[in-house]
Amino acid sequence: MKITAKQEGGFAGGGQCFELDTACRADGGSVEALLQQVDFFGAAPMCTVGADLPRWEITVEDGGRRHTVVLSDDGSLGATGWATLLGHLQAAA
Repeated sequence: MKITAKQEGGFAGGGQCFELDTACRADGGSVEALLQQVDFFGAAPMCTVGADLPRWEITVEDGGRRHTVVLSDDGSLGATGWATLLGHLQAAA
């Protein structure tokens, strides 16, 4: 799986981009498990509200499937699988 995660927005307006291919990583299986845990391919592309909120755009390509989800980092991700996934992607980059 190829994963691209882009962080944008917030007051400073800066951004980050992380890319990884799970087939090329020793921890690829754990990243794929996190994607399954949050039902990534079943998740609806969310609508972001508020330009001052940091947001994440995560795109995953797996064979013929491609899906993008946008998350607002409004503090509500803290105890969810999404926060765990984002933390793992940041650490892996």
